[in-house]
Amino acid sequence: MCDCSMCKRRNALMVKVHESRWRLLAGAESLAEYQFHTRTARHFFCRVCGIYPFHRKRVTPDFLGINVHCLDDIDLTGVPVRQAVGAAMP
Repeated sequence: MCDCSMCKRRNALMVKVHESRWRLLAGAESLAEYQFHTRTARHFFCRVCGIYPFHRKRVTPDFLGINVHCLDDIDLTGVPVRQAVGAAMP
């Protein structure tokens, strides 16, 4: 769990995935993008319901943070969770 202002408020459980192991299957036309601070990271939201499904990371741009709560039929039992100190990022 990240403690930056965005992650803390949305309470999303993000999993780091390399871009080569991820693809968007549907819904690209419904996505909106939000950028802040350095305008390097790319945060995506659904224009219809407002959910935050994923972002492209600033520090590791070849990785995405995927909100596992947006995945159908996922069992979160055993998914390791670690604290990320996002609020202290420069």
